[in-house]
Amino acid sequence: MRKPFLRVHALRLRNSWKLILGVTLLATVGAALCQHYDLLRIHDAELTAYDNGLTLFTRGRPRSSEVVLVGIDDATLQGIRDNPHYTRNFGVYPYSRNLWALVFEHLTDLGARAIVFDGVMDERGSDEGNDAALAQVVETRGIPFTLGFSVNAGQPSLPGVTPANRLPGDAVPPAPEDLSADPFAATDDTPLAPPPDEVARALAFPVRHEGLALPVLAHDPRDGGPRRALHPVPPLPALLRVTPGFGLVAMEADGDGRLRRTRFAYAEGANTYVTLAVAAAADLLGAQRVELSPGRLRVGDRELPVNPDGSAELDFGGRWEERFQAVSVYAVLEDWARREAHRERGTPLVPVIAEDTFRGKVVVVGGLAVGTADVKATPFQSEAPGLVKHAVALEALLAGRFITEAPFWVSLLLTAGVALFSVALLTLLRVPALEILWPLALYFGFFLVPGVCLTRGVHVLSAMPLYAGEFACLSAVAFNHMFANRERERLRESFNRFLDKTLVDQLVEQQRLPSLEGETREITAFFSDIRGFSSFSERFKADPKALVALLNRYLTRVSAVLMEHGACLDKYIGDAVVCLFGAPLTMSDHAVRACHAALAVRSAVDALRVELRREGLPDVYTRMGLNSAEMFVGNFGSEYLLDYTAIGDGMNLAARLEGANKAYDTVILIGPRTYALAHAHIEARELDRVRVAGKAEVVTVYELLARKGELSAARGATVARYARALALYREARFAEAIPLLEDALGADAEDGPSRLLLGRCQHYVENPPAMPFEGVTNLEK
Repeated sequence: MRKPFLRVHALRLRNSWKLILGVTLLATVGAALCQHYDLLRIHDAELTAYDNGLTLFTRGRPRSSEVVLVGIDDATLQGIRDNPHYTRNFGVYPYSRNLWALVFEHLTDLGARAIVFDGVMDERGSDEGNDAALAQVVETRGIPFTLGFSVNAGQPSLPGVTPANRLPGDAVPPAPEDLSADPFAATDDTPLAPPPDEVARALAFPVRHEGLALPVLAHDPRDGGPRRALHPVPPLPALLRVTPGFGLVAMEADGDGRLRRTRFAYAEGANTYVTLAVAAAADLLGAQRVELSPGRLRVGDRELPVNPDGSAELDFGGRWEERFQAVSVYAVLEDWARREAHRERGTPLVPVIAEDTFRGKVVVVGGLAVGTADVKATPFQSEAPGLVKHAVALEALLAGRFITEAPFWVSLLLTAGVALFSVALLTLLRVPALEILWPLALYFGFFLVPGVCLTRGVHVLSAMPLYAGEFACLSAVAFNHMFANRERERLRESFNRFLDKTLVDQLVEQQRLPSLEGETREITAFFSDIRGFSSFSERFKADPKALVALLNRYLTRVSAVLMEHGACLDKYIGDAVVCLFGAPLTMSDHAVRACHAALAVRSAVDALRVELRREGLPDVYTRMGLNSAEMFVGNFGSEYLLDYTAIGDGMNLAARLEGANKAYDTVILIGPRTYALAHAHIEARELDRVRVAGKAEVVTVYELLARKGELSAARGATVARYARALALYREARFAEAIPLLEDALGADAEDGPSRLLLGRCQHYVENPPAMPFEGVTNLEK
């Protein structure tokens, strides 16, 4: 079998290799053009794929050993608000700067390696003494402190200067002569702002960027307005002269508002500026300057790969709560208060913060609560504190890595490979399921291979291979359908002489033809008939056309319902409908389908009966019989006429059950195998044990009542009484069964089986049967 299989596919490859290569080339070029010009929203698709790959493959990184977060969380906002002492000293959010003086000093006492403040301090407070207090703490404690600064379109540009990185501990430049002796004192006169060149020297940072153009600080309005230049906003003069490091705090979000990547340096006029994380890392690593080139970033002794344009993706490694230890500002205040009380009053020391929490760590301070309005979206979270970006970047600069884009040719090669594999797979195998499953697999799993690369810190483009693969799939499916359409026409021409056209269409779509010699399989046969059709047709003796119209209306209504449930219409015999479930189309749930179809037919006929009664037409009360069994199905007939049908005892029993409805005054009877296959999906009651005419075998028959769970409580009570009475009947306890059946009829006078069984019991009370009692009813034709 293997050799013919390979031979067939070798022939297909020989016949279609030009198509395969052509589609691969077109798909690859088309995807590359989409990537270059952002066609078909490919950039949005790439961002989605990147996020999925990142969250699925890169989460679970260990908690940072370098960086700790200290933030204004909900506990801080509530705690300071509820503490009159804190409120009196620090106010309400945004707090006065003496709060940060206390926090920074305490963090230093607890051994913090450095403090990075994710925020700006460029507006004087209402009490400038608090500003001076913060500056004094920064200066006197020698805190390795890095402060953020912002940019604004309304600011004037700064003059070009020769920048130098002032490392912590370096001498502080003297204040300008025209300032008062105490620059931090609060006076009625506003202190003079530092000259622009002093601001530029404090904020600018030496960046060597050979072969790389730095991005310019500018704002591009989304509404297409003019592009506006942005310029640094000077921090407080008091902090400008004592803070060793300043870094740019910029949004750096993608078009959808999510933080995924960062730049390291920007240009504005003649000066260069670095981001907050880079400024802090430079001070910690003792770097005099930052060297940035296509693909490389050097800060001190640390050299990291970055993207050719000087950017890099942030390796978040999971949710921020998992990656970084976070401490509330309120906890720092409480810890400070307890330690002060211990030192001043000798109270027992019960610290709030463990001794080694900050020792040797870089502390990033900022907002953690939504109320601080510093909430950003990341691939892992729709709401994350903005300081997380700086923490992740700083962690990477000190001891980790960034995620970098793979060379474009790698992504292009992957794109061509996906396109080639997709078109070859579908064109050579020609399996209908693959035509659906493989494009779906590409769509839902196209980030898997790039996701594996992300674990190694490499970002391979995902959307471009997906677009190429889907185009290749569509092309292959179109080709297969052209080929299949030709085959279908040949098939129809071959089988239209033997099978009904509708059946041929179904079989062609199933791509599995029935054996002309016939086959044995388990199916469910369905028979239905109109009660008293002979009398029914008598009324139309003078108008046979009206009879035909009414019968066609009935058969159309019933057939439509059966077909909706997957039935194969076998034949019409006058008013009778015969159909099969499970042949020629294979159905594992043929019994369930048949039962549900019978119940639906009953509902449809009931609705039709109301219509006919309204129109003054005769009733079409319908009875049905269903039976499941192994039957021989196939084309039977002669060279002049073939009919696809089933034969066997199972078919005969279905017909007998349809007729037995008359005796039991029921609508739907089903055989034992049908009940066994469908009982979990239907409500039915065991009706009787019968012996079919000409057969010695005893068969249990059931009345089909409703879908599972849809039987009314009253009907259920009647069924339960009947079941108890039937058990007594089979034990020949006829007198005991009679009251149960009378109660059942009292509740439901129309219950035919109860009425029939009551008559039998009354008969056997007066005329006892021979013992042992069989309790079996003989079904006559």
